[in-house]
Amino acid sequence: MEVFIIIATYNGMPWIQKCLDSCANYNVLVVDNASTDETIAYIKKTYPKIHILPQNKNLGFGQANNLGIEYALKQGAEYLFLLNQDAYLQKGCIEGLVDAHQKNLDFGILSPIHLNGTGDRLDRSFSHCLVFDHSPDFYSDFVLNKPLQTIYTTPFINAAGWLLTKRIVKAVGGFDPLFFHYGEDENYCQRALYHGFKIGVVPTAFMKHDREDRPRPDFRRGTQAFLNSWERSLKTKYGNINKNNFNELLGLKKPRLISRWKAYLTGDFRMARTMAQEIAILQKITPAISKSRKQNVIRNKHYLK
Repeated sequence: MEVFIIIATYNGMPWIQKCLDSCANYNVLVVDNASTDETIAYIKKTYPKIHILPQNKNLGFGQANNLGIEYALKQGAEYLFLLNQDAYLQKGCIEGLVDAHQKNLDFGILSPIHLNGTGDRLDRSFSHCLVFDHSPDFYSDFVLNKPLQTIYTTPFINAAGWLLTKRIVKAVGGFDPLFFHYGEDENYCQRALYHGFKIGVVPTAFMKHDREDRPRPDFRRGTQAFLNSWERSLKTKYGNINKNNFNELLGLKKPRLISRWKAYLTGDFRMARTMAQEIAILQKITPAISKSRKQNVIRNKHYLK
C-alpha cells in the first residue's frame, strides 16, 4: 500500500532534521508555509529526494496539508500520514498503523501514541484525548497489564500524527478553511464521525512530539490570545455538524451588545472595547460557520481540487 508522509513546515529548522530522519525510506512531501529561515534550503541540500511545495504565504496548517493531500492522491497514495514538523516517528510506527487499519477498515483516522520530545512520558494534549469518558479501557489496560486492544476508539485525537485513508478523504475531504491554525483537526474529526468513520489510537505505534518548552500565551479576557482562542472555540463548537446548536451562536451577540452599553455608561471602557471585539468576531464568523455546516454534511472531497 502506497503511503505518503505529508509535513507542513514553517520555520522548522529546530526540528526538521530529526523529523525527516525519522521518515527515512518513505515517500515524503513537504509543504512549506513561506518559511523565513533556512528550512527550504536545508531540505533541498540535505534531502534532495524529498519533494517540496513552497508557498509564497503562510496558508496555515490545514490548507498546507490540503495541498499535500491533493499531490499525494495524484501520485497514487492509498494512505496519507500527516506529521508535524516538530514530531518524530519511532521505529515501525507507520507499518503498525497500516497493519491495524487493514484489519479494521471502518476506521478513517488512526494515530500512534504521542510521547513528549524526550519520550519519557505522554504528550500532554494527547493524554487529554484519551480520558475515561472517551476511551475507558486505554489507561486501565496499560496500568493493569491487560492485553492491549488493536485500536482504542476515541472521538478526537490531535493531528500531530494522523494516518488518513484514501476512502475518508474521498468522503469527507480536506481541512475546512474556516480554521487557520488549531481547531481544524477537531472539526475534521467531527466530520469523520458524522459520515460514519471511526477514529482510533494504535497502542503499539509511537511518535514523539517535541513541544514542551514553549511559553504559554496570556489568555486573560480581552487579550489577543484570548480572542483568537475564543474564536476558534466558537468555530469548533458551532461548526460541529453532529449537533443542532447553531441557534445558540445566533444568541451570543445580544447579551454582549447590552454589556457594551452598560460598560460605556459606567465608564468601564476596557470592558466596552472587549465586548466590541467579541461582537465583531461573532459578526465575522457566523455566516462562515453557517456555510461550513451546510457544506460539510454532504459527502464529498471538500476543500480539495
